[in-house]
Amino acid sequence: MRTEAPLLAPIFRSDGQARLLAALLLTGDEWSLTDLAKRADLAYPTAHREVARLIDAGILAERQVGRTRLIRGNEDSPLVRPLREILLVVAGPATLLASELEKVEGVDVAFIYGSFAARAHGIEGPSPKDIDLMVIGTPDPNEIFAVCDRVEAKVGRPVNPTILTPEEVESGSGFIKQVAANPIVPVLGDPPWR
Repeated sequence: MRTEAPLLAPIFRSDGQARLLAALLLTGDEWSLTDLAKRADLAYPTAHREVARLIDAGILAERQVGRTRLIRGNEDSPLVRPLREILLVVAGPATLLASELEKVEGVDVAFIYGSFAARAHGIEGPSPKDIDLMVIGTPDPNEIFAVCDRVEAKVGRPVNPTILTPEEVESGSGFIKQVAANPIVPVLGDPPWR
């Protein structure tokens, strides 16, 4: 099955390829193929094919540890640095927010909504000017704003957090209903309506 190029960055073959590259190039981490498939939300065979293509292109590198293949960005490739810069803008928000928010106590669920999420899901429209972040839980708001400032500095777009308690989400306000009816990009956990 052929997938369309993502609207946020049509230079990538698919959203899956962009997520896979983001997981490796933005974090600098090394992942097993199984963990990488989960992290990029791809079926294992799809991740396997994409990794093979990207290794052949010299963008990714691998090493064997026992029976496990560990995949990482190939820092010797002249393509990695410019790809990293593009990925920061396109897939970076979700990847970087997940990495930062998992360290903040009291965050139960986090996701991106609004125009950025709509474009990520292939809904046409103008390029997003900002990133709308929903945080559900009881975190220290100052920590959330600090996370958003750090991610904003890296991705070049304002990150606007909305922090709600689980009780506020359960109230089912018109705002919550509108957010729930539209696409989201998961960052941490699953929203209560999924």
